[in-house]
Amino acid sequence: MSLNKLIYVMAAASAICCSKNAALPALQEGLLNLGDTVSLGLERYPGASRIEVYSPGDDRYVNNVLLCRFKGSYYCMWQSSRRDEDTPDTHVMYSISADGRSWQEPHILATATDSCFVSPGGWIQRGDSLSAVLNYVDSEERSRGGVARYIVTHDGVSWSEARSMLMADGTPVDGIFEQDPMLLQGGRTVGAVHFRPGLQLCPVWTDDPSGLRGWTKGALPAGEGKPLEPSQFRRLDGSLVMLMRDQASSFLKLASVSNDGGKSWTPPAITCIPDSRSKQCAGNLPDGTCFMVWNPAESKSRKALAIAFSDDGVVFDRAYLIAGPADLKPRRYDGKYKTLGYSYPKAFVDNDILWISLSENKENALLFRLQLPPSAL
Repeated sequence: MSLNKLIYVMAAASAICCSKNAALPALQEGLLNLGDTVSLGLERYPGASRIEVYSPGDDRYVNNVLLCRFKGSYYCMWQSSRRDEDTPDTHVMYSISADGRSWQEPHILATATDSCFVSPGGWIQRGDSLSAVLNYVDSEERSRGGVARYIVTHDGVSWSEARSMLMADGTPVDGIFEQDPMLLQGGRTVGAVHFRPGLQLCPVWTDDPSGLRGWTKGALPAGEGKPLEPSQFRRLDGSLVMLMRDQASSFLKLASVSNDGGKSWTPPAITCIPDSRSKQCAGNLPDGTCFMVWNPAESKSRKALAIAFSDDGVVFDRAYLIAGPADLKPRRYDGKYKTLGYSYPKAFVDNDILWISLSENKENALLFRLQLPPSAL
């Protein structure tokens, strides 16, 4: 047995649990201490800085904060409403920054329609164009789902009218995107859509260079839990892993694996990674290191935000606290579904900076700037 293979086997054996499916990602044993509600037993990420993009003004509800960089400037969008989550007045705002630290006054990027509210579905940048994916969701009953559209800019100032994201057969995508689609080496884009009727999760992929059309459904057999809101990362061996929220309240992450570039996936299975039943994010650093950012908990608490790293994408053996309960600002306004804590983190890798965008108490649009790599990475 080679040295690398021996190290791989030993690491897998030291994972937090023995999974029924050895391909599932796991945490190294003892990495987290969930009994420590202050820090989870983790060191602070060294030098992480907190940046506020938006705090409550006319709109007192904020969520789904997404960041990207285009033609030298940073663009941040989020969903916003007067008071409550996913109400008929929910619209998308955005702001621009030259350095990611100081942000301009926000402007409306997309407004609600008579029958749909609108929320962000991700950024797609290709060449000299930047597209904002927008989810138009049924205002009367959000569980009915919605449709995915996009607007595009070439100068960062003027935006096109909304156009439908398209399937490979030319029909509109009859569902909503939850995270930035992931661009693979070789040009394929993979993601996931919650299709109608309802919110049925299905992975999707396209080889179209635009990332806006040519979408094909991937094969995802039925599995454990109730999967929602996935994100993806690429393992050292080239396989893809999709991490998902389990709406069935196992308070553990679900995972699925693809060995053919996103065309087919293993049935979603419950991992041993504790999770607050919230949206999370995952991805790869420029050197291939896998990461995930989430709210580790055995309950719905989102008061701690952590990041974990893995060299192979199988065992996550380094972790840091990004922010904890002591860092939370007090919630200023009440509202429906205004969960306390750090909600719906999204990650954006920008050379040697890892940006984490999220909502604090569902009323502040917030960024954490993490210099790469941390000393222990």
